[in-house]
Parts: sequence; C-alpha cells; structure tokens
Amino acid sequence: MLHQIQEYIKFLKRSTNQHGVHSPFVFNLVTKCFYDKKQYADYALITNYKKALLNNNTLIEITDLGTGSQFTKNNTRSINSIAKHSGASLNRAKLLYRLAKYFKFNNSLELGTSLGISTHAIALGYKNGNVTSIEGCPEIAKFTTLNLKENNIKHAKVRVGDFSKVIPELKDETFDFILFDGNHNKEATLTYFELLLPKIHNDTVCVFDDIYWSKGMTEAWELIKKHPKVKVTIDTFQYGFVCFRKEQVKEHFTIRL
Repeated sequence: MLHQIQEYIKFLKRSTNQHGVHSPFVFNLVTKCFYDKKQYADYALITNYKKALLNNNTLIEITDLGTGSQFTKNNTRSINSIAKHSGASLNRAKLLYRLAKYFKFNNSLELGTSLGISTHAIALGYKNGNVTSIEGCPEIAKFTTLNLKENNIKHAKVRVGDFSKVIPELKDETFDFILFDGNHNKEATLTYFELLLPKIHNDTVCVFDDIYWSKGMTEAWELIKKHPKVKVTIDTFQYGFVCFRKEQVKEHFTIRL
C-alpha cells in the first residue's frame, strides 16, 4: 500500500489532461474515449451485472494461480466477496466498454476472467466482436461462463487453465485487444507479454491492470515501456495502455482520468 501511495503522488505531479497531448492518435483517444461523458444505455447492464454479483452469497472453492487476494487467504470465498475485492470497479468496466466501442475490437483476449465484469463490459462495447477470456480457477470459470450466458453474452468464451499453457494453444489467432488482469507479478506479466507478442498486429491495444500494484509490477511496466516493439504508452495509474503503431515515434503519456 505504501508503494501505491508513493507512486500516486508521483503520478499526480507528472500527469496531464488532453491539453498536454500532441499526438493526434492519443489526443482523439483521450477526448473521444477516456473523457467521453455520454451515459450509454449499456452502462445500466454493466451496473446491474455487478450489483447481482454483490448480492450473491454463493460459496465457491478458489484455485489461485496468481498472486492471490490482498484481502483474504481463505480458499473458500463468496461471490459477493470476490466481486467486492477482486472484481473490476464500475468506472474501470465503463472505460473498457468505451474502449471496445471506440476501437471496435473484432478479437479481444482477457487474461484473468474472475467473475466476468470486464468480460461483460468489453463484449457489450462491441457486440460484433469476439472475446476470449482465460481463467485459472475452474470453479470461477464455471460460474462466470453460466453467468455470462444468463446475461445474453453469447460472443464471449471462457477458457480454463494456466495462462502460460493456454496462450500457446491460441495458435492461429491475432488479437486487436489484450487485457492483462490475472497475475500481478513482474516475471509472470513479462512472460505473458512476450508470449503474446506474436499474436499482436500494428493496431493492437494492450492494457495492463494495476501497474502500481507492487514494486515488481511497476518494474514490469517500466520494462514494457522500453520494449523495442512498443511505440505509445499511456499511464492512467490504474491502467497502463500499450500500442505498437510503427508509424508513430516512441512516446509515453501520463493522463489523469
């Protein structure tokens, strides 16, 4: 927690809004997507989806392949507890919705399904696209698969397994969008990033969740920013955005949401 507080103070000092952005691509993304204040009808569906999870007392057994919860080490947890402590916030879910709507991602990949809050938002954002989400815990994957179907999300599929084993099985797929939200660990994050580089294209957008979760995650973020294939990065504190646009000069932005 101390690391996050220290980094947030630094973030506030160096961050800006759209007025500090000179790249047309990033300026449009910030003004037309990040700062889009329109109240979309689908926001109610996102809100109701999370509200239902927060009201669900069902207990499930957790198989945690990542860094685990900061709040409990109990292997039996309730759905509402997971939704409260581990699920995406409504603001983050709405941002992912706007991102999918803005870019119209045909093929999205999510590492870390959890209860499907982000999955649900991405799928609603562009209903003509497909979402593949990987979840390490079989019981969570089973619950979320059924829950997404019950909420009429038919173009999202949940695959179960360790990310490092499932990613190589996605042999013929390239992705327009990749959300890294399943293992807040420096080495694992860098490994998954390298594994997925063959599956990106010039216009792929990657988002890394909780880049200031720990000192290790921040170190991973700094290394990703320096990667030779990475051209544009945007630090919003909660999320780190990565783009590979060869036509752009390498540049880093720090944007307040």
